[in-house]
Parts: sequence; structure tokens; C-alpha cells
Amino acid sequence: MGKKLQFTELDQYLFGQGTNYDIYRKLGAHPDTQNRKKGVYFAVWAPNAQAVSVVGEFNEWDTKKNPMKKVGPIGVYETFVPGAKIGQLYKFYITGAHGEELYKADPYANAAEMRPGTASRVTDITNYKWKDDTWMKNREAFDPDTSAMSIYEVHPGSWMKHPQTAEDEDGFYSYRELAPKLAGYVKKMGYTHVEFMGIAEHPFDGSWGYQVTGYYAPTSRYGTPQDFKYMVDYLHRQKIGIILDWVPAHFPKDAHGLANFDGTAVYEHADPRQGEHPDWGTKIYNYGRPEVKNFLIGSALMWIEHYHIDGLRVDAVASMLYLDYGKNDGEWVANIYGGNENLDAVSFLKELNTQFKKRKNGAVVIAEESTAWPMVTGSPEEGLGFDFKWNMGWMNDFTGFMQCDPYFRKDNYNQLTFSMIYAYSENFVLVLSHDEVVHGKGSMIQKMPGAEEILRFSNLRAAYTFMYMHPGKKLLFMGQEFAEYREWSEERELDWASLDADKHMHMQDFVRELNRLYQTEPALYKLDQSPEGFEWINNTTYLRSICAFIRKTENPEDTLLVFCNFDTIPQARYKFGVPYPGTYKEILNSDDDKYDGYGMVNTREITAKEEECDGREHSISIKMGPVSVSVWKYVKQEEEERKEEKNERKDK
Repeated sequence: MGKKLQFTELDQYLFGQGTNYDIYRKLGAHPDTQNRKKGVYFAVWAPNAQAVSVVGEFNEWDTKKNPMKKVGPIGVYETFVPGAKIGQLYKFYITGAHGEELYKADPYANAAEMRPGTASRVTDITNYKWKDDTWMKNREAFDPDTSAMSIYEVHPGSWMKHPQTAEDEDGFYSYRELAPKLAGYVKKMGYTHVEFMGIAEHPFDGSWGYQVTGYYAPTSRYGTPQDFKYMVDYLHRQKIGIILDWVPAHFPKDAHGLANFDGTAVYEHADPRQGEHPDWGTKIYNYGRPEVKNFLIGSALMWIEHYHIDGLRVDAVASMLYLDYGKNDGEWVANIYGGNENLDAVSFLKELNTQFKKRKNGAVVIAEESTAWPMVTGSPEEGLGFDFKWNMGWMNDFTGFMQCDPYFRKDNYNQLTFSMIYAYSENFVLVLSHDEVVHGKGSMIQKMPGAEEILRFSNLRAAYTFMYMHPGKKLLFMGQEFAEYREWSEERELDWASLDADKHMHMQDFVRELNRLYQTEPALYKLDQSPEGFEWINNTTYLRSICAFIRKTENPEDTLLVFCNFDTIPQARYKFGVPYPGTYKEILNSDDDKYDGYGMVNTREITAKEEECDGREHSISIKMGPVSVSVWKYVKQEEEERKEEKNERKDK
């Protein structure tokens, strides 16, 4: 028999220091045996409460039956309830600092009841036998900087649905149902990772999971924590990594949640100028409070280490970094130096990323940060310590460029090329995320110009090709891979029926080929974080909306050339400079008629001529279809072969 659960003096000390990172093993609800009786151990932090009790199905929700004892000065309350069982619902009944009667869900709960219910649910998250040992061992040695990462962003409640009925109004696939369907599709499409939106428990579907109430609980919409583990396990065994969206920037004001938890501002700042997002109607965490910092970092590490998640994408980092984010003058409080930087948030993010690296769990941390804050992906000592940053600048510029009528692209050419000015200032993920296909923005195919459908699809294939050839890891939101026409809504599944049409099926085929090419060509990922991996051939032909560049490694035979025509005018013979003498072969063309393009492809290998172009001694001339991107591979010619050819020319 193990030692009974209790919140020890050491736990109190570490929690007060903000370093009790396995806190979820103590706070919350945990099945236990004490004094030879089976039951559940409950513990909650409510530092300013007058009294706390636990209520639930085990005591008919009676506020007087199971009072909790305050443990030490830090404000943790605990009790053991004999006879309480796994599966039962519960809340904490808190008499607040000013006499308020509060019924609060457990901040550390590992499960919750299905919304619209708001109670927490007793569960045992230790009773799952993992089968992904090989994946987890390999993860420790994974080098994200030099590896291909192609991420498929998924909202699990709307990727695919059952037919909705009176008995099943939501039509959600469970975690266990989703596992084989999603894994099969992702593997078929060639993505390396899935990024899930909205996994942590949240009350409102329309928040997409970005207004979290259960930081330690997979949402009950799709099943139990064990079901969630099954899905993670299944995807890992199919060699698919998993990234979760994680939201430490803010939390909702729901009565059962963290806001005003014990009648006072426990998790948030008391001053609304510091503790509220006026635009979002949510609360801002008090990152300077050790227990709050502990709560958040403990949550992050739990997902990685207990649930085997391979990475976190940290939402809305910019809103954390700036005290005046979304606020007018008089609505915020400056830091001690008079600036707008949130120094506590900076310290929190540094500590978060330090712990990830210190614990060597092999997982990545990705920042959704939309400003020019320096060194987001610099070391925690010099910067914030993230592994990657979403490239929001590229996303805005590039989608803006692609939405232009081709005639006017010449006037916006800098939106195409500017990203390379700062491409190596951070470690970037190029994203075409859910944010680009909601709130009236239209789907990706709807953004594309063109009176004829063939041209709109040509634009989208060219856009995706440019994205995959550009330095940086890749992310596409679900539905974009087959050019779904409808703007995304969390209330319905993707328009899978559109794949009955050739144009959508061929777009899907094309994205699959992009993923294959991306992962098989080292030039597209090996030197992602180094200027040595990229070189412009032509970035000045703005009048024709043409550009060209090289992706490379230290091995010349890995060299790829990328030729882009973003105008509707085809080019029957366009000359580009090339880096080496020898032969070049087209390995992908977005204009290929097998993808419903116009069919202006280059079927034969082309040998470079000793003709200067683009400041280079050798050049090739190629065909370029309207709004198309083609990718060429350098076919290395052995030195002896070149000598023989030279001698043959002399003899003639």
C-alpha cells in the first residue's frame, strides 16, 4: 500500500516558489486509499477563502458533509472522502473572502462533465498502458531545426462528423473514432504532425477552445482522458507527431471558472487595467504570482510528459508581452520602468521554455507572436526561448500579394520578397491557419483572383508551392489541402463531398506531392535556420511578377531551383541564371495538366549554357505557365564526364 496523498510542507514550499511542476499529482481529485478505505483525495488552492468544502454526487451536493482543512499558510485546502468514486461529478463550495457563496470547478481537474454542465469529474489518469515507446525514445533525439515539419491544423469537432440526430446533436467523433480516420488521412497526405485546436476543456464551442477553463483536462466533448491517450498513442504508432494549442494568455469570466476564484483575484490581477482584456471580455493572468506561474507551467509540462504531446503552440503571445495590448490610454498600467512591456510575462515565458529544455523531453514550443519582439526564438538567457515562431508577417504579406489581381501584383512585389529580409531573425513556421479562413475572410480558394476557375486553382497551387519552397516549417489548416470553397465553421464538418469533383481531388493530390517533395529533398529543410540554405537568382523582375531562388545544402547534388511566374502571361522561353554548369531536371510544376493546370511543363532535362544571366555565368531557358511555380533539381555531372565531353568537342 502506498503512502497516502497529502499536501506536504515541501509541496507548500515549492508551490509558493512557483516550482512544484508536478503539482497536478497533488492538487485536484485523486483516487486513493486511506485508513483501509477507498475514496478520493481532494485538494484546492483558495488562499483568501473563509472556508472550503467539496460537494458532489458522493454527498448529494451537501455543502456541510465534507469540509476541507486548510494546510499551512499558503492557502491549500485538502480532504479525503471515503466512498467517493471514479466517474462522479464534483465542485468546490467556497465561502469567499467577503462571505460570497461560490461553486467552482476544480482548476486542476483531469476531466469535466459534458457542456453545458460545468462540474469536474473524478478520474484516474494513471491507468493507461502506452505502446509508443519507440516514438518517445526517438523524440528525445529529434532535431526540429534540421528536420522537415509539415503540420496539419485540425479542429477535432469539425474535421469530420457523424450525421446529426436528435440523440446526437453534435455528431462529434470520439477520440477513439478519430484516431484511425485522422491518422490514415494524415499519413496518406504526408504530413508529419497534427496540431489540434481546442483540446483543453472549455465551456463555449464558439471559442474554438481558446477560452479555457480546464487546463489539465482534455475536453469531454470527444471522450475521456484515457480515450485521448489512445488517440495520441495511435498517431504516434503511425509516426505522426502531435502539437496542442495552449492558451496561457487569458481565461474566461464564467462563474464556475478561475475568475474571482475565492472571492478575490487569485489567478488574475485585481486592477482591471492589468487583469482584463477589454476586446475579448476575458481575464489576464497575474504572471508575477508564483502559484499562478506554477499552475500554468505545470499544465504545459503535464501535456508533454503525461499525455506524450510533442509540442505546444502558445496562443496570443503578443497579448502577453505588451501591457497596452488592445487597450487605449488610461486602460493600462506601465511597468516599473515606465514602458509597455509585461516584465512578469516575459519572465514567465523564459521560465516555461527553460523548463522544457532542462527536462529534455524532446518537445517543441511554438509562439504565435505577431509583432517584432526581438529574439522570440533566442535562448531563454538572451530571448524568450521558443523553438519556433509563427511567421505572421509572411502570412499577411503573402496572402495580400496572392489576393491581388495579377495585373496589380507588380505594384505589390515587395510583399512576395520582403520575408527573406528577416527570414533568419527567428526560427519560423510558415502558416496558413484557421485565422485566414474565418470571420468573413473567405476560404483560401475564395481569396484567389481569376474570372475562370482554372485560374483561381492555378493561383492556389502556385501559392502553396511557393510556401513549401520558402524557408521555414509548414502549416496548413484542414480543408485548405483540397481547396474547400466554404469558409470554415466549427458547427459543420469539412465539405468532403467536394472531393467528388476532379479539381478538388487534384488539388489534394498536389498538396500530397508537395509534402512528399518537401520531406524527400534535404535542401527544403536541412538549412532552414541558416542563410546558407537560400540564395536569390532573381528578385527584381517586378514588372512581370517573376522571381527565382535556390534552396541548397552543403552538397551541390541537393540543389533545387524554384522559378515563379505570378502573372497570367505565360513565358514560352524565359532565361534564368543557374549556379552550376551541368544538367537540370524539372521535378514539380504547379501548371501540370494532371493537377488541372494549363500543361506548360518542361519534360526534358536542360543542360546549362555558358551564357551570362542574372549575374551568373551559366543559364537555362524554360517554359513557364500562367501563374505557376516550377521546381528543378540539379543533376550533378561527374568531372570525368565533363572532361570527356570537352575533349569530344575539341576533336570535332
